[in-house]
Amino acid sequence: MDMNFFILMKPELLLTGLIFIIMFAKIANLAENNGRFLILVNTLLVLNFVAGFFMNQEGTLFSGMYITSDSMAFEKNILNGGMMLISLMAYDWMMRCKNTPEYYMLLLSAQLGMFFLISSGNFLMFYLAMELATIPLAALSNFDLDRPKSSEAAFKSIMSSAFASAIMLFGLSLMYGTTGTLDFSEMQMLVTGSSLQVLAFIFIFAGIAFKLSLVPFHLWTADVYEGSPVPVTATLAVISKATFIFVFMSTMFTVFANFFMVWDKVVMISIIATITIGNFMAVRQTNLKRVLAFSSIAQMGYLLLGVASTSVQGASSVLYFMLIYVFSSVAIFAVVGLIFYQTGKEDVDDLRGFYKNNKLLSWVMAVALFSLAGIPPTAGFFGKYFLLTSGAAKGDYIVLTVAILNMIVSLYYYLRIVKAMFIDKSENDFERISVSPVVTVSIVICIAGVLLTGMSGEVYEQIKSLFIASN
Repeated sequence: MDMNFFILMKPELLLTGLIFIIMFAKIANLAENNGRFLILVNTLLVLNFVAGFFMNQEGTLFSGMYITSDSMAFEKNILNGGMMLISLMAYDWMMRCKNTPEYYMLLLSAQLGMFFLISSGNFLMFYLAMELATIPLAALSNFDLDRPKSSEAAFKSIMSSAFASAIMLFGLSLMYGTTGTLDFSEMQMLVTGSSLQVLAFIFIFAGIAFKLSLVPFHLWTADVYEGSPVPVTATLAVISKATFIFVFMSTMFTVFANFFMVWDKVVMISIIATITIGNFMAVRQTNLKRVLAFSSIAQMGYLLLGVASTSVQGASSVLYFMLIYVFSSVAIFAVVGLIFYQTGKEDVDDLRGFYKNNKLLSWVMAVALFSLAGIPPTAGFFGKYFLLTSGAAKGDYIVLTVAILNMIVSLYYYLRIVKAMFIDKSENDFERISVSPVVTVSIVICIAGVLLTGMSGEVYEQIKSLFIASN
């Protein structure tokens, strides 16, 4: 077989190899000791992340159904890094988990689907990859088997995923009927803007909007986030969202590039609704995971600003902010997970007096929240600055005004968490949270990423050069 095949599909082949290693470890009863098994898995995830920086090559396979480029390789490695950090973050929880191999097989299967989704050059592969990326995550939502909310989360996740898939499949069938092809490059030339194609696009957009939790397709998000185990919630909020924003961006820039006048209006309306409703609903929440759910909805709205700019600057700002979002969100979920699984507390008011006995974790949480809010000198400030600048370059001043005003609203619920930890008093001192060395490594990497990514302009420039080289 041509060596080119192995080089182009390196990310997918490595992940497939990891899945088989875990499966063989399960069959050979090598996973009975969670400690040794987790060391093996985390080591493999680190090696997989490192391998993502080497031997990347542009090309196509399977008659254009699979495509890859330097920017796609970087997107996949963001997912590799995020999955590695979430795995390290979940170490304490996984040590108590009874089905650790099954958890990782489902998790990596979902990531494999995400990789194929990013590299899809044909809507047939796109749809199959989307199913592979979403169905295992629905099963993972039910991994807290002793919690009724976890079962509820899994049910809502699978039902919303099925509904979104059906809507998208209907749109794809209409698009195929008007163009006679499912290939991205061929379809791009045949999209003329007919009424039937407009209807097809709305269905396809709705399917992706479900996965991104864009308003009004967001109603499943808070319940699923609240009921899922914290590491699964982190995966949904970080890895899944990153994948679908990458896919949405590439689809709009290729298949619907000549359809700009139609999808631009749809995206503009979606940005305003998503940012506004996401932020205002977050203000009303008391549960930490529900606050983060609506926060993630609002963040997806900001990311759409970069997509809508249809420029190299906009695409670069999306990738740059997504990198920051991974660091910030994983750090927050690491702290939330430690608190929940050691104390059972998950409300904002439960954090009163948290700083007294948990100074380091309080500062980790605060820095990560400041980054999501866009407060300097954290990387989140520069990420949102680049997103807003790309929108300004396009001249969407009304949308920009709404986005900036909503940043002020978001300060309320982010700082409310900080206030509860540092300022609010409690009758009983919050107990000291123990942090294992493995989780500490994950937290340190995340906070270093939040601070250093913002202070170094080289990161954004490198990302920009990737898009310039790929176009």
